Amino acid sequence: MKKGVFITIEGPEGAGKTTIMEMLMEKLKLEGYPAISTREPGGIEIAEKIRHVILDKENKAMDARTEALLYAAARRQHLVEKVLPAIESGYIVICDRFIDSSLAYQGYARGLGIDEIFAINQFAIEEMMPDATLYFDIDPAIGLDRINRDNGREVNRLDLEGIDFHHKVREGYHLLCKRFPNRIVKIDASQSVEAVFESAVDELFRVIQ
Repeated sequence: MKKGVFITIEGPEGAGKTTIMEMLMEKLKLEGYPAISTREPGGIEIAEKIRHVILDKENKAMDARTEALLYAAARRQHLVEKVLPAIESGYIVICDRFIDSSLAYQGYARGLGIDEIFAINQFAIEEMMPDATLYFDIDPAIGLDRINRDNGREVNRLDLEGIDFHHKVREGYHLLCKRFPNRIVKIDASQSVEAVFESAVDELFRVIQ
């Protein structure tokens, strides 16, 4: 029986997910909650190696289905090696991206089909879905502008996609918000960092308390 809580954070490029996740972790630790943060693709050695292949700017020839399968493979290893053991030990796990990223990016924006990508990922994750998902919504132009102004941020292959692709990603996320209204909470990420954090804290503590 699951003991901990699994929270995922989603959003288009430049939505500020990583910044808010770090702030949430600090809040949880100050409140005395056992919590860990992680990311996808990555989080453990094998998945980080897959991450490098997926996001390498030189891999322009990567087929969309190959991309989807690599994400699912990284997700499986990360889940069994890090996420599930932590949850079984009673931790709150906050993960930067999970299955919804594949549904929005490969399923919708790449045109492979949300249901088709969901089926691939069901094989990878079995029945393990997040207890709650915080989706940080932002206009793609604003998000990409943030990335361009942040010299310290990793620029990956997906960041280099055209603006139309990023608009499709956002449309995909909006469809997922309608499909999973009891799990996904939409937060306006165009607000100040403080306002976004406050909204995220409210939703997080609603789930864990």
